[in-house]
Amino acid sequence: GHEARPHLLADGPQFPRVFNATSGALFYAFLTHCEQVFSPALQSLLQAYAKFSGAPLIVNTINNCRRAPKGDLPVLVSEDTVVSQPAKILNFLRRQKYNADYDLSAKQGADTLAYIALLEEKLLPALLHTFWIESENYCSVTKPWFASRIAFPLSLYLPGKMSREALNRILLTKGGPPLYSLTEVEAQIYRDAKECLNLLSKRLGTSQFFFGDTPTTLDAFVFGFLAPIYKVCFPRVQLQEHLKQLPNLCRFCDDILTCYFRLTVSDGRQPS
Repeated sequence: GHEARPHLLADGPQFPRVFNATSGALFYAFLTHCEQVFSPALQSLLQAYAKFSGAPLIVNTINNCRRAPKGDLPVLVSEDTVVSQPAKILNFLRRQKYNADYDLSAKQGADTLAYIALLEEKLLPALLHTFWIESENYCSVTKPWFASRIAFPLSLYLPGKMSREALNRILLTKGGPPLYSLTEVEAQIYRDAKECLNLLSKRLGTSQFFFGDTPTTLDAFVFGFLAPIYKVCFPRVQLQEHLKQLPNLCRFCDDILTCYFRLTVSDGRQPS
């Protein structure tokens, strides 16, 4: 039978599951790990959405991607249901009545999709570059941090594999004419990212969240992309410096960290 309280079982050959005793109660094991090159953004995004929508998400970090089904991380586990990929996880939460967008109009729903596409096209490449390709950041922060959280012997080669995947992704999406050299591609992706941050700042204005006083899916996506830039202490901080020049976006991050993650602003600036 079930235990009287929910438990996370983190040991054994299977990936951790959450058991619950209350019929109808939903306890989610969100297995977070940075196997995917942009998972810091995914992790922040999904945790923020769960908090905004009231989903009782339990976060469990594992250090061996082979424990997850098909090696896909992050994944969501609810009883016998396993869901991977952020979009599918969000849809699953919505089907369980954890919807952060109930009050949005059709136009606001369309705006949400447009801004999410903008984030993925304009900001994600620079985020990947900051973490995985900028050599000082990669060598001093990203590689040792990820390697320390990955089981041996994966820790020896997985960070390098992730770095190559990040570079391939950038070149595949951005490396066509007229941008022939990596230097030109890098310059363009940072121009695009700064323009994207400016647009987000203008759209947010003086509002607490992007559609008023209540956070929605768009706020979760924006926070997911901004939090890794805002929180991690890198030696090369081109994007972070630009973000700091946009005080409303900084306030937006601080408010979410304080109100929904119970972190002080100083906590939010620690390497993570």
